[in-house]
Amino acid sequence: MVELKRTNSEDKDFQYLVSELDKDLAIRNGETNEIFVQYNKTDQIKNVLVAFIDSTPVGCGAMKKYDPNTMEIKRMYVALHLRGKGIAAAILQDLEKWAKELGYSKCVIETGDQMPEAIGLYKKSNYIVIPNYGPYRHIECSICFEKNI
Repeated sequence: MVELKRTNSEDKDFQYLVSELDKDLAIRNGETNEIFVQYNKTDQIKNVLVAFIDSTPVGCGAMKKYDPNTMEIKRMYVALHLRGKGIAAAILQDLEKWAKELGYSKCVIETGDQMPEAIGLYKKSNYIVIPNYGPYRHIECSICFEKNI
């Protein structure tokens, strides 16, 4: 059974999972990875979820304020051997719930075109593709989504 813990970006389990995520992204994104590194810093993120199975951290997600009505979902990751088991969907649903509790009405997410699992999750979770926003506006390999919550 998956247990979700709300925490912040200083959480040691979150930092471990982010390091695993960054390794995966470096492989998948190849040369374009350097473009994204600058947008994935965790020091400004205050809202973090860590997923555990039997006290072992297996996944994470985070969010930060994008505008007065919108939270941006960041740093979504599930350990490779546990993908397809609903962990990422549970993280995303709880982040949406948390954003709503904080008074936000929308979530936005950016992912890369080399992330089929993420693209599938967001579409299955009723996110719609939108024109690339903010820092991703001119990055052709980015795909941006939004959802009213």
